[in-house]
Amino acid sequence: MKGKKKPELLAPAGDKEKLETALRYGADAVYLGGPAYGLRAQSGNFSREELPRVLALAHAQGKKAYVTVNVYPHNEELVDLPDYLRYLHEIGTDAVLIADLGIFSIARETVPQLPIHISTQANTVNWAAAEAWRRMGASRVVLAREMSFKEIREIRQHSSAELEIFVHGAMCISYSGRCLISSYLTGRDANQGNCTQPCRWRYRLVEEQRPGQYFPVEEDERGTYFFNSKDLCLLPHIAEILESGIDSLKIEGRMKGVHYVASVTKTYRAAIDSYFDDPTRFYIAPQWREELDKVSHRAYTVGFYDGAPEAAGQIYGNASYIQTSEFVGLVESYDAKTGWAVVEQRNNMKEGQEIEIFQPDASLFRQYLEEMQDEDGTPIDVAPHAQQRLRIKMRKPVVAGAILRRPLTGKEA
Repeated sequence: MKGKKKPELLAPAGDKEKLETALRYGADAVYLGGPAYGLRAQSGNFSREELPRVLALAHAQGKKAYVTVNVYPHNEELVDLPDYLRYLHEIGTDAVLIADLGIFSIARETVPQLPIHISTQANTVNWAAAEAWRRMGASRVVLAREMSFKEIREIRQHSSAELEIFVHGAMCISYSGRCLISSYLTGRDANQGNCTQPCRWRYRLVEEQRPGQYFPVEEDERGTYFFNSKDLCLLPHIAEILESGIDSLKIEGRMKGVHYVASVTKTYRAAIDSYFDDPTRFYIAPQWREELDKVSHRAYTVGFYDGAPEAAGQIYGNASYIQTSEFVGLVESYDAKTGWAVVEQRNNMKEGQEIEIFQPDASLFRQYLEEMQDEDGTPIDVAPHAQQRLRIKMRKPVVAGAILRRPLTGKEA
């Protein structure tokens, strides 16, 4: 497609394995957390020693890496901030994500050459705010998730800042963040990176004069879910998003697993590339949506894309996660001469099961587990141990990083 720039596909990198997976499956850039000042304190954030190595890994592939500095800090937390920002600049960080105006000001004063992306936590919902951030020195603004496409397009028309939007992943009931529920109920502050996700819990009411009697909070006949939100999926609208001139499409999920990162990244990579190959013939391939259903997720929604959603478009009716396949193994290496692959087990595998092989640059294929060996070459018929290394005879060639998964049917899904 001539005349229009292909947007960046930005994927989560909760740890080194997920970072490698995101890059392998088609991300142009990754976002990750360092040892401090990020909003995912429970994810596998990178230490000061690790960060230079993972940045080098991304840069060696021509990809970018952005580091989150998007907490809302208290006074005592500002003491070490200038040194940390200088460190991020020195090791080659491509940009930092910032939400707090104080951190933004310190970053501009301390390392003015370091690009700044305004986090969705800043709740930017209009073009005047986007332009204000740009004039103060931000190179990109991550827009709030509670915006319609009409509003996003208006911001694009009125602001020359780079714009980034979320296209896929979990959403807090406080969509753009600043949720206080976790802090109130558990003492763990979501705005400091310690969210316990209490919006996902089941709740019942207790009347003051009736201790011990619990009453369900019912919004309809299916259950209790007054804090809960469906997962965002904007794949059905990807063509008009690409046409709008948005600069970066972001996938949520630093706390999600390798299977999720691989599946969602490859799906959106395929959709973006297909559109730019020939917009006039573009369509949403059925296999893309089928692929997104294979990873663990809640019911999908387009969120605020068409305007403020009704309850049915926002709140799910079942607290259970949905998936149509189970991640069972990750390929570490493959011997083309013998057809044997070294695999790290991620879920129970046994002889006779049918598995599906999902790879970065190859079509899906299925085969039955007919020959398995332990690390010593002894034949086995089951691999029950977590992260057990084993050898599997493959029907077709595979590459390192290929995902082995077992299709789920009926009650399993």
